[in-house]
Amino acid sequence: MAALVIRFEAPFVVFFGDIGDEIYGKTGLGLVEWRRNDCLGQVRLPGCSVDAGVPDLAVAAAKARGARTLIIGSAAVGGGIPEQWVAALCEAAAAGLDIVAGLHLRLATLPGLAAAAERGGARLIDVRVPPPGLPVGTGRKRSGLRLLTVGTDCACGKKYTALALDRELRARGRASDFRATGQTGIMIAGQGLPIDAVVSDFVTGAAEVLSPDNAPGHWDLVEGQGAIFHPGYLQVTIGLLVGSQPDAFVVCHDPLRSTIAGWPEFPLPTIGAVIGRTVGIGHLTNPAIRCVGVALNTSKVPAGERGAMLARYAAETGLPVVDPLIDGVGPIVERMLAEFPA
Repeated sequence: MAALVIRFEAPFVVFFGDIGDEIYGKTGLGLVEWRRNDCLGQVRLPGCSVDAGVPDLAVAAAKARGARTLIIGSAAVGGGIPEQWVAALCEAAAAGLDIVAGLHLRLATLPGLAAAAERGGARLIDVRVPPPGLPVGTGRKRSGLRLLTVGTDCACGKKYTALALDRELRARGRASDFRATGQTGIMIAGQGLPIDAVVSDFVTGAAEVLSPDNAPGHWDLVEGQGAIFHPGYLQVTIGLLVGSQPDAFVVCHDPLRSTIAGWPEFPLPTIGAVIGRTVGIGHLTNPAIRCVGVALNTSKVPAGERGAMLARYAAETGLPVVDPLIDGVGPIVERMLAEFPA
């Protein structure tokens, strides 16, 4: 069984609706970061304060500039579509733009959207649909090497870190693959498995399908989901951890957060606590699992404070600590290759 393959036409525009928090726009922001050359701009409704730094376009202007696809780059908790977004989506579909979404609901269930797509000759593409026939996990040891990104919270850099590690390994002539497990990663890579849409009994099996047997020196960089201390989303984290049976993992962390985003009554765990729990659970299918680095999101940390912050976390953990988008991930890759020589 292969991973789900998603194909949509470029160039595209990203739809942010009227969201006011970047954490709910991570799909669109991720697409702009990693596929900027394919993105013509963003469509934002009144009240939207999230800005990906690309031109603002109305639907008609996007179509006139050659857009082929509108990607819904925002979501609320639970993965729904607010009622006030539907008119803009129908306008885009009627204009002939394919609509792509990675939400838990199906696009065709939105009022009027299927009819608008039929009028415009547009496709409705749902990314968050797992392939049929996924197996139950076996726990069988597989060949090849695997790294999983885990986090102290959701939306703290797991996808970006896995992508950066894959890019760095390839630049060094090493065999590797980015294994997407969420809607944004799948849109960036063109394939993967939407792990949080898999029925719970089959999550570990889906992770095994995603990261199959491979050559001894080949790395699978598995995009993490959720967080192991998260009260709402820890189940997908644990399923990925057990099913992907990683040899190595990287902890991703936003140093400016003190509580779980959206769950303010739950304090953010320490990196040490995440390492301990990840090793404890991961030991079930890979007794040799170990942490090889820490990835910090320092995008909002004052430049003059970054160096001291990275040094402090490195001293506390004894691990290489980087911001993947600012510093690169070279030190973590060097640790990986030293601990797991080909």
